[in-house]
Amino acid sequence: MLAVAASIIFFVAYTAIFPPAEPQTQVVKTQQDVKVKHQDTTQASQDVIEPTTGHSITKEVREVAGRSNTISTVTHKDFILKIDTLGRISSKELLQAKFNNKEGGHAQLIPETGMKPLYIRFLDEVIDNESKTVAYSASVENIALDGSPQKVTLTQKLSSLTVTKELTFYADGHYDAKVSLSQDKRYFIYLGQRPQVTEQMMTVSGAMVYTDDEIATIVEDGDAEGRKTFTGVELISAFDQYSATIMYDFAKDTVITLERDREDNPVVYFDALQNMSFSGYIGQKEYKVLKNIKPVLTNAIEYGWFTFASKPLFQLLSWLHGIFGNWGWSIIALTLIIRTILYPLTYKGMVSMQKIKEISPKIKELQAKHKGDPQRMNAAVMDMYKKHNANPLGGCLPMILQIPVFFAIYRVLLNAVELQGAPWIMWVSDLSLKDPYYILPILMGASMYYQQRLTPNNFTDPLQEKVFKYLPVIFTLFFLTFPSGLVLYWFVNNLFSIAQQFIVNQQFQNAKEAEIAASDHAQKIEHKEAQDSKKSTGRKDD
Repeated sequence: MLAVAASIIFFVAYTAIFPPAEPQTQVVKTQQDVKVKHQDTTQASQDVIEPTTGHSITKEVREVAGRSNTISTVTHKDFILKIDTLGRISSKELLQAKFNNKEGGHAQLIPETGMKPLYIRFLDEVIDNESKTVAYSASVENIALDGSPQKVTLTQKLSSLTVTKELTFYADGHYDAKVSLSQDKRYFIYLGQRPQVTEQMMTVSGAMVYTDDEIATIVEDGDAEGRKTFTGVELISAFDQYSATIMYDFAKDTVITLERDREDNPVVYFDALQNMSFSGYIGQKEYKVLKNIKPVLTNAIEYGWFTFASKPLFQLLSWLHGIFGNWGWSIIALTLIIRTILYPLTYKGMVSMQKIKEISPKIKELQAKHKGDPQRMNAAVMDMYKKHNANPLGGCLPMILQIPVFFAIYRVLLNAVELQGAPWIMWVSDLSLKDPYYILPILMGASMYYQQRLTPNNFTDPLQEKVFKYLPVIFTLFFLTFPSGLVLYWFVNNLFSIAQQFIVNQQFQNAKEAEIAASDHAQKIEHKEAQDSKKSTGRKDD
């Protein structure tokens, strides 16, 4: 248990000390800085205006974008989406209260400044500069999504060519895009900046490129280096904890580029054709929604290093939710299943710890006896372990093997947007938020303390013993701000551990009592035989 606890404390403490960098206002440069044009320029520094990514937005762009003209609005009962004069998706506001931001307002998935989805840049500098000053027009100003898909056509008429974007929007949040040019010119379409709605400790925010060989390349904010290109891409995503901007359904030979901005955050765009078709999604990373749109999109839900274990665990959790209809009870059922599967490992560890506890007085005697001779002391201790069939690593190894499972379920409960606004019972009205009354963290700490009382410990180092003693307090403090769904899992897990430890302790107690009873019985028989032998000898003497 100490090994597991120490790993978790390190994992939590490291992230608390070195939290993810907060989004910062960034100064940007022109297209040349992206190296798309592969040219050096000095004019860029003179035209830097808008605080956004490391890419520049010139004065002309600022003048168009600054007018904040919305040329088309898509309205649905769950969201409002807007398209601006640059032909970009400039805003998507979620109307459901469960997705509200920290201030209690509606969640805005597209940052106010920075690169936005569907933004186009041309390789030709003359065309590119003109495209930043000529506004798009829309075929429809207001669209109401009532279940059937709705289409809007955006048109930008430049002096030498015409850009057309045909967008079809669906009620589930995804859209189909057809972009065409009247002449074949090289240009690039941007994924846009990631949402900046929710971020908690130990969650990942950044960009992902998922390819058809089932490899997900994830670059976190602040970690982008150089420039990478990909082909055979299934999807690209810019994401935070719960939401994402996604594009997918590219042709296999589409070249996707991922590079860094001035703050080392990832920027994703792709080399587009004269006639280009693809699809996109802007919204919450809800597993069922993404799966219904296209199953490959579920890969946009990432769990870091433990994705290999977290994905099947979430699918199991989702299946349980289909049975119970409540995410809280589903978490409890998932905990029971995990504990049942891991029972052989935990049982073996508990038994080994009990054996070590039983022989610990004899080991201390050996250590005192051979205090001046470490070699003889170690040999004597190992002989003692061998004699009593006790493995000093038997208690730690099974626990260490469980660490990936603990962290996997941790990432599931931390990243599952399904828990947003999901109630359990009474005071727990949102499993994605901390317990408002701190009842679950306190119960978790109390259960951990009681579990310690039941668990045998054999510390020879006083410092280790003190750390172990204060673990319940440390964990309680950590878990005060954790999502209540995660604390619920840990509390229920402790209850199952207590029950299992009680069973093991009782088995050892019963075995010990049986051994004592057998020994007493053997002594009684021996005593009786001795008395019978004396009586028989007395008769012979007579």
